[in-house]
Amino acid sequence: MNIEIWSIEGNRQSLDGGAMFGNVPKALWSRWIEPDDQNRIPLACRALLARLEDGRQILFETGIGAFFEPKYRERYGVIESEHVLLASLEAAGTSHEAIDAVVLSHLHFDHAGGLLSPWSEDAPPKLLFPKARFIVGREAWERAVQPHPRDRASFIPELPKLLSESGRLEIVEGESSSWLGESVRFEFSHGHTPGLMLSEIGGAGGVAFCADLIPGTPWVHLPVTMGYDRFPECLIDEKRRFLTDKVKRGVRLFFTHDPAVAMACPIRDERGRFSVENPRARVSALRLDD
Repeated sequence: MNIEIWSIEGNRQSLDGGAMFGNVPKALWSRWIEPDDQNRIPLACRALLARLEDGRQILFETGIGAFFEPKYRERYGVIESEHVLLASLEAAGTSHEAIDAVVLSHLHFDHAGGLLSPWSEDAPPKLLFPKARFIVGREAWERAVQPHPRDRASFIPELPKLLSESGRLEIVEGESSSWLGESVRFEFSHGHTPGLMLSEIGGAGGVAFCADLIPGTPWVHLPVTMGYDRFPECLIDEKRRFLTDKVKRGVRLFFTHDPAVAMACPIRDERGRFSVENPRARVSALRLDD
């Protein structure tokens, strides 16, 4: 399996810890991630870059980016004003112009905002990644086009139009993309948002991009969900099935929001509780058969 992967850091956020940990008491979650004096915790917005056997470069998500104007950047706790993802791609030896496809689990702004150019007072944001196909699941796309009042503020109003007009949008309804082939397999979750598309790269022994099903290592524990999740009990059931499968087949987990861990191996103890081992803060040119 000649597939290589990199963790690609994007702009970071500071968000309310209570919102990120749902009904978990602060006395417990603050042991996992220490909050600041405003009760906010640091979060990554990390992407995964995969170079497939045929040389195509696939980016899984783009993070929050730098499209927000200053007042909204402050409101949503975006730390850097520059587009960090672009610099991280360059550090990995590539660029947004060279990416062949961007796979989006869903279109909330902290996962898709990096598709856009940095905020400018003089011009509206433009779509980056000029040759990439944009791959998104059907239900996630429909949610972005017609958002529910509960999460309307989580979407970028102009983004669906920009993606449609690019002529490079691919909407997925099954387990695979005709363009990506068998190297990437999709499964879907509905507890966080309708049709959250989870990507597994490389099959057994490969890596799964967990998106907001499991934002980071503390959320591997089954009862831990976010206040942002639409159906927490549904998400817990989905997470149990997902983790059981990944442990059985030796698939590693890739985390987008964990501030310290990009990838780890899921394990299950004799009591049936899930956790992780062999955490890695970053990944660089890792062959999936290593």
